[in-house]
Amino acid sequence: MSKDILIKKGLDIKLKGTAEKTSEKAILSNFYTLRPEDFHGVIPKLISKVGSKVKAGEPVFYDKSNEDVKFVSPVSGEIIEIERGEKRKILTIKIEADKTQSYVDYGAMDLSKADADTVKTRLLESGCWVFVKQRPYDVIANPNKAPKAIFISGYATAPLAADLDFTLKGKEKELQAAVTALGKLTEGQVHVSVGKSANSPLAELSGITVHRVSGPHPAGNVGTQINRIDPINKGEVVWTVSAQDLVIIGELLLTGKFNAERVVALVGSSIEKPRYFVTKIGSEVATMVYDKGISQDANARIISGNVLTGKQVKPDGNLDYYSNVITVIPEGDDYEFFGWNKPIFNKISTSRALTFSWLNPKKEYDLDTNTNGEHRAFVVTGSYEEVFPLDIYPMQVLKACMYKDLDEMEALGMYEVAPEDFALTEFICVSKQPHQKIIREGLDLMIKEIG
Repeated sequence: MSKDILIKKGLDIKLKGTAEKTSEKAILSNFYTLRPEDFHGVIPKLISKVGSKVKAGEPVFYDKSNEDVKFVSPVSGEIIEIERGEKRKILTIKIEADKTQSYVDYGAMDLSKADADTVKTRLLESGCWVFVKQRPYDVIANPNKAPKAIFISGYATAPLAADLDFTLKGKEKELQAAVTALGKLTEGQVHVSVGKSANSPLAELSGITVHRVSGPHPAGNVGTQINRIDPINKGEVVWTVSAQDLVIIGELLLTGKFNAERVVALVGSSIEKPRYFVTKIGSEVATMVYDKGISQDANARIISGNVLTGKQVKPDGNLDYYSNVITVIPEGDDYEFFGWNKPIFNKISTSRALTFSWLNPKKEYDLDTNTNGEHRAFVVTGSYEEVFPLDIYPMQVLKACMYKDLDEMEALGMYEVAPEDFALTEFICVSKQPHQKIIREGLDLMIKEIG
């Protein structure tokens, strides 16, 4: 039986460049890169060194604070470079892929007989545990603390997000294996959210509680769904898993092989032919972006992820470990003369002061990265609450993080939030404050001081 969730507060940012529902194999990358910075809070300890041969699914490094959490190679090949920064911090681990791929065989698992400890051990040793995140703090889950529930969002509402109904099609066996295994790790429920009118492969799985969600972004954010379904109180933990990561987990359990294959949407107004590619985690973005995508000299920004929460990558950069979208939009390095003092028809705004996007809510826009203003002190307008559906006060939470009042942060609901929950408030902020950065720093302070 499904339960309906209607989100009224939010904002749909409609951009040009939605991917056509056609997929093709990306050009095979010669090099794949692991970046420890993709795993927030992890201090990497190397297992392999330059010149080491690794198989797909073989551990490359582990978390210094928890040696059981291992990070594996997405491909088989040779480690050719380990880039370090200040204080010998590991920045990237570059792997040259073999022409013929070989895999570590962890063995297929009979889920009908497996218990929680067996499942947990398999996920940890195979590198699949990194796909399991926890709230509070939005970090890789602590395997030593059981969650009260597990949440999976199969409803993507972010601008130009990959259509999960399309990318998950035909993966029902893997999805079922993954949710069956995850269900053994909690005494609570496995909550799966799908679109209200969608025909999602996730909706037909057994052993889950299905929620049909409707409303503007951030209705698809797992944080919004947790807030509506089972809010987090002090001392409680919930786990979250991305829908596409379920496929990798499920395939590992069924076949014993870590297959880092991922369906990635190449989107954005700077892309000539937006579409889907089948590639692997850590692959070179150039294998997709420059294949009938954009010209080499285009003045565009490449983002691994969506425009609200993604990371900027260089043309020779690599796909983020958790991303299933590559967005390419114009670089906002030009300025309008008196742009603040004339009617605006080609930009999105929640304000009606000289802006007219509210007259045509279905219009698609060609936006660039220009912030259209400079950083300044907070201006109290009440606009954050219009796009923030969680039952907490966004302005007060942000200020508590800035002046580092832990008691106030706890009282205001910091245990529930992640940086992505504040992406929309950052987008509409007239003060141009970096909301996601402020929340991330606040959560890091809580981890350090409270644990």
